[in-house]
Amino acid sequence: MRGLISCITGTDSRLPMYSVGLLFVVLVRWAMSLNSYSGAGVSPMFGDFEAQRHWMEITYNLPIKDWYFNTSDNDLMYWGLDYPPLTAYHSWICGFIAHRINPDWVALNESRGIETYEHKLFMRYTVLVADLIVYIPAVLVYCYVTLRGKSPMERFASAVVVLLYPGLLLIDHGHFQYNCVSLGFTAWAITAIVSGHDLLASIAFVLALNYKQMELYHALPFFCYLLGKCFKSETEFWVWKLIKIGTVVIATFVLCWLPFLGDIDVSLQVLHRLFPIARGLFEDKVSNLWCTISIAVKLKNHFTPEMLVWVTLVTTLIGLIPSSVHLLLKPTVSNFKLALVNSSLVFFLFSYQVHEKSILIVALPVCLLLPEKTFSCLWFLLLSTFSMLPLLVKDGLLVPFVVSMALFTMLVHYVFEAKAWELPVFKQTLQIKHLGELFNFNTAAFMQAWFYVCMIEMVLLSLLCAVKTPPTRYPDLWPVLISLFSCMHFLGFLLYFHVVQFCNEYLTDKQAIKEKKDN
Repeated sequence: MRGLISCITGTDSRLPMYSVGLLFVVLVRWAMSLNSYSGAGVSPMFGDFEAQRHWMEITYNLPIKDWYFNTSDNDLMYWGLDYPPLTAYHSWICGFIAHRINPDWVALNESRGIETYEHKLFMRYTVLVADLIVYIPAVLVYCYVTLRGKSPMERFASAVVVLLYPGLLLIDHGHFQYNCVSLGFTAWAITAIVSGHDLLASIAFVLALNYKQMELYHALPFFCYLLGKCFKSETEFWVWKLIKIGTVVIATFVLCWLPFLGDIDVSLQVLHRLFPIARGLFEDKVSNLWCTISIAVKLKNHFTPEMLVWVTLVTTLIGLIPSSVHLLLKPTVSNFKLALVNSSLVFFLFSYQVHEKSILIVALPVCLLLPEKTFSCLWFLLLSTFSMLPLLVKDGLLVPFVVSMALFTMLVHYVFEAKAWELPVFKQTLQIKHLGELFNFNTAAFMQAWFYVCMIEMVLLSLLCAVKTPPTRYPDLWPVLISLFSCMHFLGFLLYFHVVQFCNEYLTDKQAIKEKKDN
């Protein structure tokens, strides 16, 4: 942490380089915001840009008890608020500031679809400020805390690369959302876990969960790690440690929900809005199992929404069991970070009401693993961004997509050098009876060849999506192919990250022995 503190206090001679790096991170975000956004000029519903603006209008003008209810001044069919209380409070703060600058931006029932230059500038600034306050510092601190074997400049360069992950840039600063807030809180929670500050981690993750309910994707690893750590605690009685964590979690939840707890009907309505069954199994052409199956079998024609909820619940729970039980029994930081990937990827592939942008929740822990497992993480992060291509093309973000993907790939290769093209987990045959046979051939060479084939296929599908009109009979052909292609790879990554988590202890020991011999 000394390098980070020196940078902040201005006593580090590398301060100019740090400043240039941070300025570059901000400039890339600002350049992204100069492009189009979700629903630009498309009435009557517009898109996510209008949804976020509308929430500012509703929260600023209406009493709290009406925020989640359908009333004459709050038509829930027009971008009704369906995120947890912290999102609502954030919307209120932005709405308050917007009203002070120009009341027309949040005028009740009169500001729908407003698209003036000044208002768009204000909205873009709100995302950038949120990013600067929550997400960017979280990633910087994480890299300084976890990459202790590297120099301060190497840690800073790693953070810059993580901060330029194209998926989050395109969705938050292009398409327009505030994922940087919930993901930033989660990054703070992960950093606290790595640092051994379990109570602070609990607070930060509850804040993330109360900003976006999709952070449930990460909930089980936090629960299993903290519970397993309580059971194995040698410094204090495990029950007392568990009570402290539970008290902090409950107290943080109560504070977040306090304005809604006075009326049980209001609380239940908020919960109802957060988990709407009626919205369907998935949205658009998301790259998960159910959308892939629906290409051949229309599930909604054979099952009721209630049945599909139970089917997805069971399959998700089954998918979560291996990684979660392993983490509970072996609550190490390394297993925790891998379990975050596995848990969120299981949710994305098998759960109910998933949309394409949910892949960003999986991408966060993968981004944080990028300095450690560069090849596989780079592959996944490029694929995760590619899986959202139909949405990005719809928003007019094809050029930023291409540029940001190329920039990210070059920076990863430059900062992490040859590691970008290696797959360390497959470098040697594992001496484990039930898995060893999987690694008896040159798996590393095969995976590297597969990587290049995958990249070529992504380029070809991108070109088709951009310049070739699909057949009249199959207007959604390109999005369907992208969804199918991405889903198959995500299933492969689910297997890969499970193998890495279960073999992580063995691989770590082998690497330590190798490094000891080299020295």
